[in-house]
Amino acid sequence: MSVLSEARTATGAAAAERGRRFATLRLALRFALREMRGGLKGFAIFLACIMLGVAAIAAVNSVAAMMTGAIAGEGRAILGGDVRFNLVQRPASAEERAYLDSLGAVAETISMRSMVRPAVGGGDPALVELKAVDGAYPLYGRVASTPAEPLPALLAAPSGRFGALAAPELFERMNLKPGAVLKLGRAEIVLTGVLDREPDALSDGFNFAPRLLVDRAAIEATGLLQPGSLYEYDYGVRLAQPVHSKDLTEAANARFPSAGWNIRTSDRAAPSLQRNIERFSQFLTLVGLTALIVGGVGVANAVGAYLSAKRGVIATFKSLGAGGGFVVTVYLVQIMLLAGLGILAGLVLGAVAPFATAGLVSAFLPIAAEPGFYPGALLIAALFGLLTALAFALVPLGRTRDVPATALFRDISGGAARRPRLVYLGAAALLALAIAALALAMADDRKVAGIFLLATGIAFLILRGVAFVIERLAKAARPPRIVALRLALANIHRPGALTASVTLSLGLGLTLLVALATIDTDLRREIAGNLAERAPDFFFVDIRNDGIDAFRQRIAELAPGGTLEAAPMLRGRITRLNGIEAAKVKVPPEGAWVLRGDRGITYADAVPKNSRLTEGDWWPKDHAGEPLVSFAAEQAKQLGLTLGDTITVNVLGRDITARIANLRSVEWESLGINFVMVFSPNAFAGAPHAWLATLAIPDATPAVEKAVLNGVADSDPAVTTVRVRDALNAVNRLVEQLAIAIRAAAAVALVASVLVLSGALAAGNRRRIHDAVVLKTLGGTRRLLIASYCAEYLLLGLATAGFAIGAGALAAWYVVARIMALPFHFDWGIALATLLAALVLTVGIGLAGTWRVLGQKAAPVLREL
Repeated sequence: MSVLSEARTATGAAAAERGRRFATLRLALRFALREMRGGLKGFAIFLACIMLGVAAIAAVNSVAAMMTGAIAGEGRAILGGDVRFNLVQRPASAEERAYLDSLGAVAETISMRSMVRPAVGGGDPALVELKAVDGAYPLYGRVASTPAEPLPALLAAPSGRFGALAAPELFERMNLKPGAVLKLGRAEIVLTGVLDREPDALSDGFNFAPRLLVDRAAIEATGLLQPGSLYEYDYGVRLAQPVHSKDLTEAANARFPSAGWNIRTSDRAAPSLQRNIERFSQFLTLVGLTALIVGGVGVANAVGAYLSAKRGVIATFKSLGAGGGFVVTVYLVQIMLLAGLGILAGLVLGAVAPFATAGLVSAFLPIAAEPGFYPGALLIAALFGLLTALAFALVPLGRTRDVPATALFRDISGGAARRPRLVYLGAAALLALAIAALALAMADDRKVAGIFLLATGIAFLILRGVAFVIERLAKAARPPRIVALRLALANIHRPGALTASVTLSLGLGLTLLVALATIDTDLRREIAGNLAERAPDFFFVDIRNDGIDAFRQRIAELAPGGTLEAAPMLRGRITRLNGIEAAKVKVPPEGAWVLRGDRGITYADAVPKNSRLTEGDWWPKDHAGEPLVSFAAEQAKQLGLTLGDTITVNVLGRDITARIANLRSVEWESLGINFVMVFSPNAFAGAPHAWLATLAIPDATPAVEKAVLNGVADSDPAVTTVRVRDALNAVNRLVEQLAIAIRAAAAVALVASVLVLSGALAAGNRRRIHDAVVLKTLGGTRRLLIASYCAEYLLLGLATAGFAIGAGALAAWYVVARIMALPFHFDWGIALATLLAALVLTVGIGLAGTWRVLGQKAAPVLREL
């Protein structure tokens, strides 16, 4: 009975304790709501910081979800079927085609790059992305054209010439109109209309040239499909019976283990685009998170200023017997309710983003982007906002926890310098770790996300250290004779100074701006300058094996001083590494591209130009043993390959296994003829192949380039000529489009910095009012106060800009030199712009915020002292 009695007593005590806690919480909620009736004065910056960061994250993820949803919704049309089988440099065999026909309706397409030129009247040739389709194309979706006639009628052969549809860019580039006749290989084609929309364009990846759509029979008449030429066969299948994608892939590979085909299903219709969307949205999310973290400093400033203004109320609470925990609960409730308002406003802006950008997405991508609300994206943004607000609010709340009532009545600063209990610091640290864990969990590339978060955290800590050093230096400095400068130094190191707030708020935003601007500048310089200078002037593809000598002679006639480099080339797909299926090998994201799709491969009896051996030995010229391969050292390391390992490559439907004989360093940035894999010549003995060549012309003039283009097209229409300048311009245009989004993201972070800076200065206005009144009472003039404030803000701006320039340059160097493997150059114009921005922001916002201080009447303030 005694045990039962004790249990009942303990249960009753626990219930009573829960009741007391609930009553305390209810009372705290009542006080919090009553106190909020006075309005939200002082929390405008708080709300703006939370709203901006949440809106950025919600908008980025909502737009990304809209784009990936649109791709998934149109997966069959984008892919050109329920499933698509891709073969390189060969059509499906009779047995393979019979198998495909057994699955359902099949549409066959052939894709390659080629040259076209006006059939009459002369004119320069132009590069096109040629695509030949059969009568079943498209299985899903439709081709939009002008005129809007059936596709078979537009691609028919009127008057003995096949019809063709061309993208608008080709008409503009060659100054053509519908009805123009073009020379394509050995055949002539008529442009019967404009290709407005191609349903499966996204599945083909990024194109450097305009699309030219012809009939399947037309490409046979051109003579372009030579043995060894670079072309692809795609077989889109509309399945007669639903089949699970994994089961279908396994069955097809088991039936034809040496086919070497790449099988894609409609649930991954455009994997390259989807990966790019995921990575870019990840990057923008991290930048938005940085803006939110910068805004967190504003949250801490706003909460600290609010609690300082409430010191009389807090003192009254404590004088009437309220504990520190009760006081913290009251104001924590208020702060989280206000944070909820900021989060809600940010979610509204983020939810509207898909509706505002749907038209822009549809203009850039040939998909119908249907905007909607994406709860997952909004929930993630709300969670980031809630965790950030709570993490940065706990420290100022913790400072108030243990301040006695007497100190609150006497201390103007409200105990701002008091260190909070470890439990509050620990809770804030755990919340910061939770934010980092959430960011890593959503990241597609956790390594990049981890580096970004680690760099942000280190920058945050270093900025705290920079603020501490500035304060120590100001305190240790010999008092100058100039009174304004002496006051400025005192303001920098006194208790409750703005030094930490200014450096933290402005430092992170400017650092991010410097880093992104430097990366963008270096990338543009490399593409438009260094790469263009080092790169050859022309690439030539699909040179017939039996015509390489004649081609060399023709180039010598067209460009006497030019340097021609040529190498045999085939296309192959890595199917096994050390006997293990490539699809089952786990590799880091930076090396996955080697196993994705087919690669250009070659053979050679000597070390290629632009390469040097790092491990192993080259094979002798008369090597006749097992096939050997030289692998690029960097890519081998990413794939976990070493000397003696084996790789299996499927070429023209045959599996060839070779042993790694050596590793070599490759100068990819030269844009010359470089290959990941170089095989011993005996590996491809007798295999049909073409040649790849580059041509560098010293001091090439437009007239010489035009002569080369026309001369090669005249002598061998099957050779595809790529002018490197045009390819680099296409890449540069893509970089420009990406840079717009990156600059917008950086602008969000900088706006957050400006908001936080404004809030920090506003939070310090109360102390400055007292200082200004005392100084004016003792004879100080308005000019003296303005001069001291300007000097203070100039010193803080210079110190913050110096850190931002150094840290931003270091981050940009890591990305450019280590990740992109490009030459790093720091633009001092960016440094100067950053310095000016820091000074304008600190002095401008500082004076704007303190102007009211200078006009404050003395009597009301002196009565409160």
